[in-house]
Amino acid sequence: MSETSPQTDPVHGPGQDAPLPLAGVRIADLSRVLAGPYATMLLADMGAEVVKVEQPGRGDDTRSWGPPYAEPTEEHRGEHSPGEAAYFLSVNRNKRSLAVDLKDPEGLAAVQDLCATSDVVIQNFRPGVIDRLGLGYAQVSARNPAVVYCSVSGFGPEHEPATRPGFDIVVQAESGLMATTGPADGPASKVGVALTDVLTGLNAAVGILGALMRARTTGRGENISVSLVNSTLSSLVNLAQQALVTGTEPARVGNAHTTIVPYQVFPTKDAEVVIAAGNDALYQRLCAAIDRPDLGRDPRYATNPERVAHRDELVAELSATLRERPAEHWMGVLVGAGVPAGRVRGVLDALRTADANGDDVLRTVEHPTAGPLEQVRAGFRMEHTPVPMTAPPLLGQHSERVLAELGLTPDRIAALLASGAVQQTDVG
Repeated sequence: MSETSPQTDPVHGPGQDAPLPLAGVRIADLSRVLAGPYATMLLADMGAEVVKVEQPGRGDDTRSWGPPYAEPTEEHRGEHSPGEAAYFLSVNRNKRSLAVDLKDPEGLAAVQDLCATSDVVIQNFRPGVIDRLGLGYAQVSARNPAVVYCSVSGFGPEHEPATRPGFDIVVQAESGLMATTGPADGPASKVGVALTDVLTGLNAAVGILGALMRARTTGRGENISVSLVNSTLSSLVNLAQQALVTGTEPARVGNAHTTIVPYQVFPTKDAEVVIAAGNDALYQRLCAAIDRPDLGRDPRYATNPERVAHRDELVAELSATLRERPAEHWMGVLVGAGVPAGRVRGVLDALRTADANGDDVLRTVEHPTAGPLEQVRAGFRMEHTPVPMTAPPLLGQHSERVLAELGLTPDRIAALLASGAVQQTDVG
């Protein structure tokens, strides 16, 4: 990777001698929006060099998915107005941007060369389009037999109709996820974040890592397909197995749990808290902590199956007691007693609270036009190799450098820039 901050070594990480796990791995990222870019961001966090291929003048769709935008600093105001879309910034750190028109023969040839010299290629073009560009698995692997090639789609390569577009809300509906979300007596609800894309990105990253391990030892590549619907179906875990075992649809239970009680949101005097007493011992701790030993002795609630059978009565008793005092009081009591509990927080409150509590969630990077920019770290931590972070790139920020690395002469690069087939955005 390039253009890192002075404190960050993209190979070894800040202040570390151990190389990052994926140092030396090059990824040609021909994906856009969320699932593919999320996967490549995770791989970039582990040291892979990711070259993000984008359309000149437009770039990844999410560059225009705003507001909100990270506003440019005074120095850059007007030059890159209205700023960088928060959506794009969320999944594109640690990457380089190559803005090239794939309809231009020379530009397309450069991307074909990029794929031929990369360890990984990931794409989410519509079926048939990628093959017509000469960038399909068969064409890339003919030049690059060890390539790990990953295709991301909404419904998978065998799904009919093959051209069916897969957007998160559609897949949440089709996968059963939406039917299990929302109040028991209300309509089905989508999850607030595009979870099907995030799950697909995680599955893509796992598949790529597994195939890379084999490719490095045997020289044998792989053709991986990952879809939003299959990723989401596999994430239903216990609910999917419950449906298969019983032959019936799982009930929608809102903020409760289908097979554990109490495991849900409860009201207090001033705010909502979650209590997750996942076994009988934790339930007894809960009863003692809230000074309701009678609920602990009641035979109707002695075991989890009994509590599930008498859910409504128990929840009513617990709710009545918890309403007597504010959330801060109950959180102190419950956490002190070892009962799993938490406050229902907003997103910003959750980020600030986690960081203040030592979870090391946020990092600040210096963005070329927005200045200091807070970013959320990946969910994993490596003790001996801290993850480096560089700002998400401007559109075409690294075009000239990447093309030069691919062997294009300065005259050819200049001609591509002059024709508009390639875009270079310079950073002052």
